[in-house]
Amino acid sequence: MTDWLAVLAIGFVLGMRHATDADHVLAVSTIVSKHRSIRHAAAIGAFWGLGHTLTILVVGGGIVLFGWVIPPRLGLSMEFSVGVMLVLLGAASVSSAFRNARGMMAGELAGEFRASTHRHGDYIHTHAQPPGAHPHPPDRTPVAWLDRRLGRLAIYRPARPLLVGMVHGLAGSAAVALLVLAAIGSPHWAFGYLLVFGAGTICGMMLVTVLIGEPFRWSGAHAGFGRALRFTAGALSVGLGLFLAWHTGIAGGLFGASPVWHPR
Repeated sequence: MTDWLAVLAIGFVLGMRHATDADHVLAVSTIVSKHRSIRHAAAIGAFWGLGHTLTILVVGGGIVLFGWVIPPRLGLSMEFSVGVMLVLLGAASVSSAFRNARGMMAGELAGEFRASTHRHGDYIHTHAQPPGAHPHPPDRTPVAWLDRRLGRLAIYRPARPLLVGMVHGLAGSAAVALLVLAAIGSPHWAFGYLLVFGAGTICGMMLVTVLIGEPFRWSGAHAGFGRALRFTAGALSVGLGLFLAWHTGIAGGLFGASPVWHPR
């Protein structure tokens, strides 16, 4: 029993470490950058970790309990989806930073604009506006439209990081499951390890998002620094996403006749 407790403790610690993988951190950074609340940042991490754990349990559990075999093309497709998602999240973050910077520059050139930081739902953004005016009606922004349409649904806010976590879980679930099954042998104990590993991932990602969220919260009073953070996180996300897409789609042979996939 002592040996098994040690194994489960290691699984929890490895789950926390897993949360700090570069692709995970960049994905949640692009989401956390839109918030200025540590509580929201922690919630994003929790739901990301929950989504990741759900996928690990479904796919990894199928491998360790039922002997599922994932074809190479399907495995590469799961990893390719992570690259695509990182590109989309990063592009949205970079676009947001450019829009805010362009608005501020236009205001400075005109000499009659001032910076305005305001909130739409849970989001905060900064742009230039003439004194006493607002460049767009507060109730007509895309975020406000989504808030009106979906804001009353309890799953609206957590659904986004939950979905991102589930996609990330697809890429790593097979490798984790195969490694655990080879090391432990017993399918039922291996599934228990996956549960503990998932709990560690949730805790680790909550800690990561809180640490990431603090600079973004501070940047609420420093618009230029906030834009630089969003742009940096977005650019890194796009770069890593493109690399993953190339690595799986071209180097891995996803779009070729003979795909080669090594779970990792």
